[in-house]
Amino acid sequence: MKKFIHFAIRAKNAWHTRKLLLLMKLTIFLLLFAAVQVMGLESYSQETKLTLNLKSVSLKEILASIEEKSEYYFLYSSKMIDVEREMDAINIKEKNIFFVLDEILKGTNIEYVVKGRQILLSGKHLQDNTVENNLQKKVISGKVTNSSGDPIPGVTIIVKGTAQGAVTDSEGNYSLSNIPGDATLVFSFVGMKSQEIAVLGKQKVDIVLEEESFNLDEVVAIGYGSIKKSDLTGSVASVNSNDLNAFPTNSAVQALQGRATGVQIQSDNGGEPGGNYNILIRGSSSINASSSPLYVIDGFPQGTLPPADDIESIEILKDASATAIYGSRGANGVVLITTKKGVLGDAKIRLNTSYSVQNEIKRYDLLNAQQFAEMINTVTGSNAFDSPSSLGVGTDWQDEIFQTGNIQNYNLSISGGADKVNYYLSGVYFDQKGVILNSDFKRYSLTSNININASESVKLGLNLLIGRSDQNRLSTQEGTTSSQGGGILSTALLFAPSEPIYNEDGSYTTHPLGTPLDNPVALALERPSQTLSDYMQASLSGEFDLFKDFKYKLIIGIGTNNRRAGNYVSSKLEYGKTVGGIANLNNSKSTNILAENYFTYSKNFGDIHSLTIMGGYSFQSFSSESSIASGSDFLTDAGTWWNLGGASIFQQPRSNLVESELSSFYGRINYSINDKYLLTANARYDGSSRFAKNNKWAFFPSGAFAWNIYKEGFLADSETISQLKFRASYGVTGNQAISPYESLARFRYVFAVVNGKIVNAVSPLSVANNDLTWESTAQADVGLDMGLFNNTLLINADYYSKKTSDLLFRVPLPQYSGYPDQLKNIGEIENKGFEFALEVKNIVKVIQWDSKFNLSLNRNKVLSLPEGNDILYRTAPGQFVGIQNSQIIREGEPLGSFYGYVYEGVQQSGDELLDGAEGVGGERFRDILDDGMLTNEDRTIIGDPNPDFYWGWNNHIAFKNFDLNIFIQGMQGNDMLNYTRMGLESTLGTYNSTTAMLDSWTPTNTDTDIPQMVTRSQRLSSRWVEDGSYIRLENVVLGYTFPKRVLDKMNLSSLRIYVSGQKLLTFTNYKGFDPEVSWSSGNRNIGIDYGSYPNTKNFTVGVNIGF
Repeated sequence: MKKFIHFAIRAKNAWHTRKLLLLMKLTIFLLLFAAVQVMGLESYSQETKLTLNLKSVSLKEILASIEEKSEYYFLYSSKMIDVEREMDAINIKEKNIFFVLDEILKGTNIEYVVKGRQILLSGKHLQDNTVENNLQKKVISGKVTNSSGDPIPGVTIIVKGTAQGAVTDSEGNYSLSNIPGDATLVFSFVGMKSQEIAVLGKQKVDIVLEEESFNLDEVVAIGYGSIKKSDLTGSVASVNSNDLNAFPTNSAVQALQGRATGVQIQSDNGGEPGGNYNILIRGSSSINASSSPLYVIDGFPQGTLPPADDIESIEILKDASATAIYGSRGANGVVLITTKKGVLGDAKIRLNTSYSVQNEIKRYDLLNAQQFAEMINTVTGSNAFDSPSSLGVGTDWQDEIFQTGNIQNYNLSISGGADKVNYYLSGVYFDQKGVILNSDFKRYSLTSNININASESVKLGLNLLIGRSDQNRLSTQEGTTSSQGGGILSTALLFAPSEPIYNEDGSYTTHPLGTPLDNPVALALERPSQTLSDYMQASLSGEFDLFKDFKYKLIIGIGTNNRRAGNYVSSKLEYGKTVGGIANLNNSKSTNILAENYFTYSKNFGDIHSLTIMGGYSFQSFSSESSIASGSDFLTDAGTWWNLGGASIFQQPRSNLVESELSSFYGRINYSINDKYLLTANARYDGSSRFAKNNKWAFFPSGAFAWNIYKEGFLADSETISQLKFRASYGVTGNQAISPYESLARFRYVFAVVNGKIVNAVSPLSVANNDLTWESTAQADVGLDMGLFNNTLLINADYYSKKTSDLLFRVPLPQYSGYPDQLKNIGEIENKGFEFALEVKNIVKVIQWDSKFNLSLNRNKVLSLPEGNDILYRTAPGQFVGIQNSQIIREGEPLGSFYGYVYEGVQQSGDELLDGAEGVGGERFRDILDDGMLTNEDRTIIGDPNPDFYWGWNNHIAFKNFDLNIFIQGMQGNDMLNYTRMGLESTLGTYNSTTAMLDSWTPTNTDTDIPQMVTRSQRLSSRWVEDGSYIRLENVVLGYTFPKRVLDKMNLSSLRIYVSGQKLLTFTNYKGFDPEVSWSSGNRNIGIDYGSYPNTKNFTVGVNIGF
């Protein structure tokens, strides 16, 4: 027998790893040591140097010049100090503030007091009576109203820089006692502009709060920088931390579902603890290469995703204008993640904790023991069960494998900052017990973000994420084959309800009809599988103001992930018995190294022109190494995969090393005229080691134009339109998501046993392709952004069209070549769509209501294929050996279309009987060729897994100290191929079935669409294709924030408690566990369900505490 063994491309010694880790630790230590040293430097007043060169100016102008050149600000009374008097020439160079004040106030009766960045001026003879009196503790009171004069209750007033504050009463009144005479009050309220008022010399402060002009000056992240939303020319969706943390989740990606236009979330395996969630942006753009977007975490491309608790915001770049700056990795969109940072002020400690209870959303209605036995007897025509009525209900295997799950989530953080340093430290512990026996997931992580203002021209940053994840997972999706048992969910549905869990001797029962089907409880408990990952990502950044308007930024980073996966099949299982138990241990390590350099030149030319130029160079390298060892025939099951030495039979070990590199030059120009006419040009020149020598480099340009129409004169006096922008863009991006060595001629080791000896050899694996190149996606986008009534009503709309060319496609080679296929650039695919978002901010006295709705439509179509031929392929569980093909790729049709027969109900007496079809009471299919025969040529497209549209609607309502969040999302028009139901309702005579079979055709029950109970051949048809549309009450949160008077008694700065429910209601006609699942990953295999781990209904209580 011959076995094929993948061999290592190259090997490296372990000391390289140890050296790298030692260097990383030393670097982190030195950076933290430097941060401590910087914190000990002299104060701002000592470090800041001022230069003044003024002639014939007033004292007032000198003070204004100091404020412009520094962060100082002056407090004085013009009645006490003559600031209009003329001063002689002032010529001071690089002196601190004390020298400057002594010099300009020399010979006057003015004295000063420096408090941080605040400077108090007073006359000498009034020093004792005025300044000190103004600085003494005092009482401030007042009233807060809106622009209509109505009082606003619930306004928060905080003494800046402290935790001291108050809240206005029902009449808008407030009072603060014992506050410093030089204090500044901060007034804030949801939906209103915050205001800061200095109270020096005041006893009463009445404030009129203005409604917030929403979103105009909001800053959003773009590639290699940020920009005001009003200046944005591309299509970018933003999600903030409040939305991300609305409910406990093991992935921030999951929280994006339904919250951003053009963004579709796909689950690898439903609600599995630690399961993966993938983002699909504006449809699938490839057949074989990945359609996953590029993730950029704090400027680190392809970095490790941080916990949702540590994320400040997520920006999703969708059109070519926004993504072309990432060139060959931008075709599928870009997800920019910004983590939380510290801010100037005292240390703030936050503890967020929650506990959730989980249950599966739905179960299948299955036959009980008696019904099962009667069905078996009917189908087989025998008395396999002598007395079905004596069996009763029997064992409900869904009851036996399902359990009440739970989630514990803890996040402790501390943040703050001084003049030179701000910091954010966070620790997260996440623990999820799944709703299926023996499935769980734990994550431990530590995040540290330190930012250092080393000088006026140098800023440093250190971002560090370290963590561990521990997942005990189950095989829920495998077919019911003899190889290592079946999937636990499919087995629980199919296993005979007539059997108990254990035999009288304590051993597990087996399926009574002699099929290779394991006891479901045994599968859960006797087939452990653990994946342990230790990950780290560290980056050091430096930003340097080289000269006026010109900045340079450097980012150096490294990310590593060490992964160990072990699984064991016990000898107590059917397959394990035949091999004496089998163990596998897989160790792997991946490393991601980044060096990013770019400069930014930003200049305003008067009040008309604004120009920003950015350009840089990037280098990134990736390596992945793995080793696999397997053994079988163990003396005992006790050691699992930790007892490989105890195996009697060994499989030859395998090891592998894969490396790739990416070098890039990139640039962007932003130009605006009067803030009305905005132009953006991006370009990136990428060189990738993944492609052939003839095509290693590629150029990806884009351009965009935006017109702020609302700034035109004809709309200047409009009281209705507060924002109106037209956007248009076009660009080209690429996709390099293929294996690194696909363009090369590859070999593999093979061996055979000859005369009792192992003989090794080398065999060709693939033929070289020197012309292999990037997939390229050309995308055009037009959009409109509108704000009405002071932006309390916001509307965004986009239409896009993108076409991907040079699809990476495996083309079959002639049999005489000795190779099965070759990866080539052939074919085109198209995505067109429309996106719409609406946000309404309603404020009615004490009630604030923010409502956001979004809708996305995408139409996917294959434009061309090799020689125009259809491509048939099979994606089916091992149980369905009779299915040859399940899907088709055809020109003019969407990707991943289901392919099979059209089911037309039950064959009735008198119906035309096709040659090759079942008789009366059997399945009846459409004769596509109309030739009187049922053949393979009668198969056609029977379903489209791509949705017609998907949407989300989020509502946040605040009333006094209460807040309510209601989030609804849904998907319409997508088909699901339900292999689970096919297995239950077509594999009769052996396994259990659904209660639907009780209404199957009989001579006395002919008015039904369910054929008679017989053993039949497996034909994939539209009978198993269902409408996967759904509407879901995704999340409801009710919270209460304790008022300041209560917090003072508890010595807390903030306290909020909440209860929430997730996936509480689902409206769907889909008959499976849940329509929001996928049995198989990949662009071509969406919408398939077979024993997928079900999504869960969660109930949560939580508390957020600030110290």
